[in-house]
Amino acid sequence: MAVEPLSKNTPLEDFIHHKTNTGMQCGNYSIDLPPLKEGEQYRFHFDATACVGCHCCEVACNEQNANPDEIKWRRVGEMEAGSFPDTLQLFNSMSCNHCIEPECLKGCPTESYIKLDNGVVFHDDPSCIGCQYCTWNCPYEVPVFNPDRGIVTKCHMCVDKLEAGQTPACVQACPSNAIEIEVFNVEQWLQEDMAKEGVAPHLPDIEITKPTTRYTLPELKDDEQFHPADEHILKPAHPEWPLVFMTVLTQVSVGAFLALFLGQLLYTLGFNLPKPNFTMALLAAVPAMIGLPLSALHLGRPGMAWMAMKNWRSSWLSREAIALGVFTALATLVALLYYLGSDGIGLLLLEAITLATGIYGIYAQSMIYRIKARPSWNRKSTTKRFFGSMYVGFLLIAVALLVSHGSQGAIVLLAITLLAGMGQVLVILEEVMFYQHLDPEDPLYYQYNRTRILLQEHFGKVKKYRIYSLAIFALALPLLAILFAASGLTTAAIVTLIIATIGAFASEIAGRYLFYRTVVPLGLAGNFFAGNQRH
Repeated sequence: MAVEPLSKNTPLEDFIHHKTNTGMQCGNYSIDLPPLKEGEQYRFHFDATACVGCHCCEVACNEQNANPDEIKWRRVGEMEAGSFPDTLQLFNSMSCNHCIEPECLKGCPTESYIKLDNGVVFHDDPSCIGCQYCTWNCPYEVPVFNPDRGIVTKCHMCVDKLEAGQTPACVQACPSNAIEIEVFNVEQWLQEDMAKEGVAPHLPDIEITKPTTRYTLPELKDDEQFHPADEHILKPAHPEWPLVFMTVLTQVSVGAFLALFLGQLLYTLGFNLPKPNFTMALLAAVPAMIGLPLSALHLGRPGMAWMAMKNWRSSWLSREAIALGVFTALATLVALLYYLGSDGIGLLLLEAITLATGIYGIYAQSMIYRIKARPSWNRKSTTKRFFGSMYVGFLLIAVALLVSHGSQGAIVLLAITLLAGMGQVLVILEEVMFYQHLDPEDPLYYQYNRTRILLQEHFGKVKKYRIYSLAIFALALPLLAILFAASGLTTAAIVTLIIATIGAFASEIAGRYLFYRTVVPLGLAGNFFAGNQRH
């Protein structure tokens, strides 16, 4: 039976009916919780002094929700402290923290997350397109992608059981009563208790999402520090190939359009430079035409890609989809106008609007990755690198200029290209220096250092190729092309620029590949059995 999507204003009883229709069954274990008062909600309480690490909660959750083994809504992390024979082991059974300010909800482009009145962060499966952005946004990596269903799923605190006066499956299954459901006052939690009882070793900063789980921890010695039991395991993140090509191609397209606009502007102002033509306009639009549809290959439900534009109020992913979609459409219109021979201030104004939309689109694209849950992405250098890739578009238009008009105008554009390429080189060198001088006192040192290890030990050859190829194709060959063009060696300049353009594109692809593969999320410490979390 088909289940219709639920709105934000759907009453709790309708959610229960919705879950019942999807096959959820209630157990026979009762729960004695007082009714919620104004300002109260439910939360998990985890007693780390009682947990024995049996993973019964994981199994019970999977059985209750008919999830395969690799899809885990509740996971048990392991940490260790001390040295043999004086050692201490600590477990952390964690599902969704049903945060007060959930990042999954704010970032979801389809508004598939709903904060219920009882505090439960509920995921509406039918409206999910499987973009997996919530799996990046959540600092606890709670949402998990189910490839069989093509969507993300997560813990809903067995909300139907709560309404029926019964405990969630994980609570029922725990043999040591380490997991409980509690009622709490939200304001009191935020102002008084969260900083004391909402923290546990190696968990993300509580200020990111303001989680509600309460912890009972063993007493620790002042110098006792826990280490994740899986810290010796380091896996590269998912390569995200559709996004690698999509991001680079759209950035190249905006860069090429910037070159086109500058050419049209200078020509309109009366400078002795060649007028841009249809070929140049087409070259500016084609990369976006190819790149933008590639993003749908990243989705679990590609046919619902249009829904990514829904949450423009708070999701950078929605803003990117809208802005780059409009840019691609306008860039195609500009190319058509060039083909029809249009000219004048009207064309220039349309190009200015198109360029502004594209620039905002690339900014929104970079902000998708500026998330606290993934420290190596959450840096200004991400935005700089994304805009830096636009120099490849300059090279593309410079080739067209040389072919159609010879060296006239091409030298000016190549000079600008050289400056843009130098900017990208400096950004990459800045990143290299950052990872060579990490501060061990930085709260994010653990994640940054693991990213450094991935860059140096797992992808050392790709990193070297990225640095050297950038110097060659962004600096050396464009400079050589300028010398050839100035000397009247137009053919040599064209060949040099074609090689530079192809090489620069390959260099940016390599850089973006490293960007995705070397990110280390915050996550749950000691998470051996993470299921199919994509890292």
